[in-house]
Amino acid sequence: MHDLTTNFIGRLRARDGAAWFELWEIFGPILRSQLSRWGRGRIGIETVQDLSQDTMVALAGAIDRHDPSKGARFSTWLLAIAKYTLSDEMDRRGALKRGSGVKPLTIDGENGLEGGSSLLSPDEQYELEVFDAKVEAALRQLERDAELLDFETYRLRVLEGQSGREVADALGTSEPTVSRRLARSRSLLQGILFDVFARYSFADEEWQEMERNGLGRLPNKTEDAAFDESVAEIYARIAARRRVSSNNVPASQSDGPAT
Repeated sequence: MHDLTTNFIGRLRARDGAAWFELWEIFGPILRSQLSRWGRGRIGIETVQDLSQDTMVALAGAIDRHDPSKGARFSTWLLAIAKYTLSDEMDRRGALKRGSGVKPLTIDGENGLEGGSSLLSPDEQYELEVFDAKVEAALRQLERDAELLDFETYRLRVLEGQSGREVADALGTSEPTVSRRLARSRSLLQGILFDVFARYSFADEEWQEMERNGLGRLPNKTEDAAFDESVAEIYARIAARRRVSSNNVPASQSDGPAT
């Protein structure tokens, strides 16, 4: 397990508020998306928001017992806690009945979240959202860390797909300057991505996904172009998902009274 991961888990266990906020910023949207899919229209957006927060509270209560060295993906563990939280809410509403012959999921014990065989198997969409969330976190960090014009160059050239000439005209500079700023942002982003995937991936398989998806440290211009193309594709996927989410959740949607 990478040192950055170990240090981040230590911060979570020490109840470091900044670490928990970082975790919520990355995984909160994924939890809301997954809970909405599970709810299948039976719960409204307000309950989804509440349950995603309840999931993080449950995670805080269980983080001391999580052992990343066992190789369990953090995303899988978080998914099981979210499922437990939703199940508890549906039971509370009377939509599900306990004691029907299936032992309820608990956070501890033989049938709990620490029992390897009882962990839910994440679907491809969930894992893709986890992967994309880490890339999005790296892009947010790039915006904070890069020089303003360097980031703006990367945003226009890569994330928005403008040509070098279009970017140069928009920023009032030359194409060679655009290329230099692009290279600086790319190099910075590659380092940030490594740190982000190491920090928020709790098994080797997770943080190595960066390399498998073409986002590693790249040595030449051909591979630099492929790296930018991968980032652009991921960014477009994130933006499309956000648009769908916004269109499917009316601002006025809320839950009716619980029964």
